[in-house]
Amino acid sequence: MLRTYNKLCILTCLILTTACAKSPTGRNQLKLYSNSQLAGMGEQAFDSMKAEQTISSKPMSNLYVQCIADAITQHVPKSVFAGEWELVVFDDPQVNAFALPGGKIGVYTGLMEVATNQDQLAAVIGHEVGHVIAEHGNERMSSSALINIGMEVTNQLLQTNQIATSHLIMAGLGLGVQVGVQLPFGRTHETEADLIGLELMARGGFDPRESMTLWENMAKVSGDNRQPELLSTHPLPATRISNLSNNMDNAMLFYNAATTKPNCS
Repeated sequence: MLRTYNKLCILTCLILTTACAKSPTGRNQLKLYSNSQLAGMGEQAFDSMKAEQTISSKPMSNLYVQCIADAITQHVPKSVFAGEWELVVFDDPQVNAFALPGGKIGVYTGLMEVATNQDQLAAVIGHEVGHVIAEHGNERMSSSALINIGMEVTNQLLQTNQIATSHLIMAGLGLGVQVGVQLPFGRTHETEADLIGLELMARGGFDPRESMTLWENMAKVSGDNRQPELLSTHPLPATRISNLSNNMDNAMLFYNAATTKPNCS
């Protein structure tokens, strides 16, 4: 029991000492890892991906994506990453991209079949860099660590008190955590990254209105084979378009004020 209560005390202390962290949109965050730890993880993961996946050898594709990424990343706060961002285009049909702590960006060639112009691709890259700016990776790892500790503490308390239905209670808690905490958490991150990315692309001189067209294209590709929004880590395209539209006036101010309008094509 003493070990269980010690873990519970540690869990409580961690929550109390990290609750003051704020995301770029003002949301409370839980962050247990340092920037250097995250950068190291990002670099290691990126090196592994470069070793395991096929890198595009098409110069024009690489120059095109690099041009867009350069215009986006120059508006990333130096407190997030002060070095030169590394971009790699992976030759793979999946419609995806990602950014990692430590200044790493990966774009899959399949994405360029859906993001049909530089502004739409800028929306995706801005979104992925937005995850890094908001430290969503830190937040997810931190929440997972605390959830695991909390589940273990609960399980030990149930076992210690010899509750006959403890396995059913634990199964219910696991589902409750997934549906009630982790999935909405993912949707919150996606929405936040959309809004940060919208501002990034606008500051970089890319038309933010094309972000809505991007998600119209995504909806056409995905069709009807999607989970209900309640059981998905990602908002539905229609939800994303609505959120982007509600923030478009502010984004247009940044776009109109941008001194450079890139011509990456």
